[in-house]
Amino acid sequence: MQSRNVNLEREDHLKITETNLTIMMEFVLLGFTDIPQFQWFLFGIFLVIYVTILLGNGVIILITRVDATLQTPMYFFLGNFSFLEICYVSVTLPRMLMDLWTQRGTISFFTCATQMCFFFILGATECFLLAVMAYDRCVAICDPLHYPLVMHPKVCVGLVLASWLSGTPVQIGQTCQIFSLPFCGSNTINHFFCDIPALLKLACGDIFVNEMVVYIFGILFVTVPFLLILGFYIRIISTILKLPANTGRTKAFSTCSSHITVVLLFYGSATVTYLKPKSNEHEGLDKLISLFYTILTPMFNPIIYSLRNKDVRKAMRKFLP
Repeated sequence: MQSRNVNLEREDHLKITETNLTIMMEFVLLGFTDIPQFQWFLFGIFLVIYVTILLGNGVIILITRVDATLQTPMYFFLGNFSFLEICYVSVTLPRMLMDLWTQRGTISFFTCATQMCFFFILGATECFLLAVMAYDRCVAICDPLHYPLVMHPKVCVGLVLASWLSGTPVQIGQTCQIFSLPFCGSNTINHFFCDIPALLKLACGDIFVNEMVVYIFGILFVTVPFLLILGFYIRIISTILKLPANTGRTKAFSTCSSHITVVLLFYGSATVTYLKPKSNEHEGLDKLISLFYTILTPMFNPIIYSLRNKDVRKAMRKFLP
């Protein structure tokens, strides 16, 4: 009789364990289900945005590769940045479109981890590449005589590769750390993609160390590149103010204004999301802010550079009727 009770307890324990494993193997992305009446409207809007991002950034990649007047380090970096933007937005937006279309937000444990890993690898790459683009402008304006030597094609390729590869091992490690946490209770992620702050809210036990790691990596990959960009532009502005001719100042400022706009859009929204204190309130606002650096910045990138750059506009006229 006693052995039968022990066996029954073991069977119950196994059933509970299997149930917990089932929950852990699948998450549900809430997305924008809190406004069900706008699901199809949002699908149409985001589909148009995605097509716009692909076409706009694709055109910039094309013209920076084939137009002879754009074969300079600045446009080499711009072409790589546009390619990065396409990759970056393709990690989250197609999945969101599928969820809006099917009205289901289920995502497997492995797919969620993969999405988050690529999202942060590409996000770290964007931070570093924006810093590289600021360095390029700094050398061009502050030390024009040595610019061809400093920004040699091999150096440019090395800077781009460093931007793409430098954050990869750290972000893979961070993803493994997050998904090694025990998840229990609700498997519902109140977001439109697998993001660290939303996932940490589902974790069990003490997650203080994990939150500190997120802050440290946030400082490393967001704050440090931003401070570098700030330092480069302080030097650029001080150099521009020393120029004697107003026309020279205007031209120098115009080459930097588009990059500054993209930096402010991306870093402003990312800083608010990942470096602000943890709170369960205003989760809808968090999703709205996330839209800026995941979707709107890649969409505005070709618009900003084409409107503020005469060389890009001239090149576009050659290829677009």
